[in-house]
Amino acid sequence: MNLESNDAVFVVFRKKATSSSLTLTQPVETQLAVIAGLWNVSFQPNRGAPARIVLDKLTPWNENSNLGVKYFSGTRSYTKTIQAPAGWFKEDTQIWLDLGKVKNLAEVVINGKSLGIVWKTPFRVNVTDALKPGENILVTKVTNLWVNRLIGDQQPDNTKKITYTTQSFYYANSPLLPSGLLGPVKIVRLSKNDH
Repeated sequence: MNLESNDAVFVVFRKKATSSSLTLTQPVETQLAVIAGLWNVSFQPNRGAPARIVLDKLTPWNENSNLGVKYFSGTRSYTKTIQAPAGWFKEDTQIWLDLGKVKNLAEVVINGKSLGIVWKTPFRVNVTDALKPGENILVTKVTNLWVNRLIGDQQPDNTKKITYTTQSFYYANSPLLPSGLLGPVKIVRLSKNDH
């Protein structure tokens, strides 16, 4: 069992054990690709951001020069077409998408099939049943905390507030939180014996 910092699992024993221990072999991990280059990004509407932008590389939202992007809080969809060579697919293996660093949670959709939401490290999703040889459409929907939008609403030149709170917890000079898909995004294969 691989446990990251602050991980926790429940281990449930349903039947009486027949042996006092069990040793499982560690799977072999092979990096197949790093997903780099341009990303098409669309924003949740009515949150102060542009409808769409293109990023030449993954960077934190809070470091963007566009104020609508910099102070954005909500869900942003990163879309990319990826090519999966037939050699990636081997019997008795699994293919995983490793999102790297995510602030704060992400839903992964491949070829229109949602593969669930990841909300803690490692930000990995099993894509074995959704990925196919050839062209694939990857959509990663990343949602951040609303802190940056609250700070953006406090800026002296801001004329339209997007959020509402009964009490101000953040101010114009409060530090912004890192947000978005930060990567690096990788495709890895797990196998018992990589051949």
